[in-house]
Amino acid sequence: MQNHVPFLLYFLMLFPLLIGALALVNRWSSLFKKFIYPGVIVLIVVSIGLLAIGLKGSPIFVPAHFSWIEPFMLIIEVLLAAYILFLALRRKDMIVSILIAVQTGLLLWFHFGAGHSAHVENNLFIDLFSVIMGLIIGVIGSLIAMYAVGYMEDFHAHHEEVKDRRPLFLGLIFIFLSAMFGVCFSNNLMWLLFFWEITTVCSFILIGYKQDDQSIANSFLALRWNLLGGLAFLIGIIVLFKTHHTIALNEMMSLPGTLVLLPVALLCFAGLTKSAQLPCSSWLVGAMVAPTPVSALLHSSTMVKAGVYLVLRFAHQLQGTTLGLFVAMVGLITFLIGSFICISQNDAKKILAYSTIANLGLIILCAGVGTYEAVWAGILLIIFHAVAKGLLFLCVGGIEHETGSRQVEDMTGLIVRMPKVSVMLQIGIAGMFLAPFGMLISKWAVLRAMIDFSPFSAVFLIFGSAATLFFWVKWLGKVLIVDKPYENIEKGIPTGQWIAMGTLSVLTVFICGFFAWVAHNLIDPYVAAIYGNVMVLSKGNIVIMGIMLLMVCLFPLTFLDYGSGVKLSDPYLAGANVGHKGQYQAALEVKDMEMKNYYLNDYFNEERLMYLGVILGVLFVLGLFVLGGA
Repeated sequence: MQNHVPFLLYFLMLFPLLIGALALVNRWSSLFKKFIYPGVIVLIVVSIGLLAIGLKGSPIFVPAHFSWIEPFMLIIEVLLAAYILFLALRRKDMIVSILIAVQTGLLLWFHFGAGHSAHVENNLFIDLFSVIMGLIIGVIGSLIAMYAVGYMEDFHAHHEEVKDRRPLFLGLIFIFLSAMFGVCFSNNLMWLLFFWEITTVCSFILIGYKQDDQSIANSFLALRWNLLGGLAFLIGIIVLFKTHHTIALNEMMSLPGTLVLLPVALLCFAGLTKSAQLPCSSWLVGAMVAPTPVSALLHSSTMVKAGVYLVLRFAHQLQGTTLGLFVAMVGLITFLIGSFICISQNDAKKILAYSTIANLGLIILCAGVGTYEAVWAGILLIIFHAVAKGLLFLCVGGIEHETGSRQVEDMTGLIVRMPKVSVMLQIGIAGMFLAPFGMLISKWAVLRAMIDFSPFSAVFLIFGSAATLFFWVKWLGKVLIVDKPYENIEKGIPTGQWIAMGTLSVLTVFICGFFAWVAHNLIDPYVAAIYGNVMVLSKGNIVIMGIMLLMVCLFPLTFLDYGSGVKLSDPYLAGANVGHKGQYQAALEVKDMEMKNYYLNDYFNEERLMYLGVILGVLFVLGLFVLGGA
């Protein structure tokens, strides 16, 4: 099977590009399903085929030497830069204009100057970490693309004021998937940067899809931060080549951390911006104005994972260094601030956005610590978070379309109004915090790594996790409350959305049930090849978690026919009930009974906490560059 590795890599990088090109030129929406759905199935099957390669600890390298590739990439980058510069000048956004001009100038100088002699023996590679990322991109990303077909049709039916540009939308979704495969399979850092910037441009255009003032403003905010990270990435490559005459990722990772502190610091900063860590977090929250598939694919399950993927690649070099400590502190502060802000949020997409930022911070914390336990936990977090958070975004998108609201307080009675979607939402929420689902297993592993690293740091992890429990339980409780009879309103959800949400629900449970296999066959060999150590999971704990998972799975299944089989009774309101609709007699009038959550905005105010987080984030990020240049 290893002889087929070059074909698999080329196929996964080029096939989504082909589908994207077909979508871009297609003007008949009825044809979308005819080539996108089969394309999604092929992409999922081939992505799963990565498991058949039979990798152990060592990566497989692919030369991929074609004389036309580098010039072609350069032309594409210059054209994209010209396009962005044109838009920035038209909008009078001088920050974006300066960043893109400086980056393009440096790129041309390096390509035709010092970097002209740069040569990488193997431009592509695949190891077990790449396999994991490839599965996330190919399976979860493809399911979200399938969901997007029906969702966008419904979206434009509800938003007639938004120009229908579905060919562009779906085309960019698949081009993005192609670029993400390129990020995860590139060994040549210039190739990796090329694909990295393609994801930035796709994100920029998709955030601004609605073309209203807020969408455009937020798309440029995302562009500023990601261009700043891209500039740091390019400078890191230049410094690496100047000092060590290489631009190969594998060679950079093999150098002692003390010799490549500045390039590692610069590339880590690029990873922090892409993964929306403080002080760069505002762009991801703003990106929630985009249609739900964008939030699910680019800003939760996939694109932001490129940032943590890059930083985790350098975890071994960060281990035991002051630079690694500063990276870890950025992650820890982001985890705490993001988790606390979620407590005061009523907007479901904002909760998902801030919890995404927080969980990515936890992965960055693991990368900064850099021990084998921390890296093991960080990769496990990537897997579980991608599946559960992707599912949650898709569920919220469906709920918003059918109810007209994505406010948590408006989800009362959802278990009756949208029973099947509600069950999937429950699975997603349970996957984020409830034993024995994956995120809790991952956080247990992070806690163990932190205790071994520094028991004091574990205290902050516990406080952040407590906040996580608080806001997820609030949301889950609201979904399960039934205060009066409701009608079932979920019958109009398209088939593609059902398939995507249902498959991700099954995957959330499946991966939790088979996480020991995932750890043993994918994560353990990767960590052992770098550190010579692996995490040891006792058979007793695995059996206990399996039994708990089986018991938890039985709970939501009882709600599948909840809307037709349940008999509602009025709550007892101290003898003051009026009628049969949850009404009661107050002192002067008849009122409806209300049950609302506490949001504690005075204590967990979003603006104040973000202000504090940005200040701390700036201090620690400045520390990265000071330590990198020392």
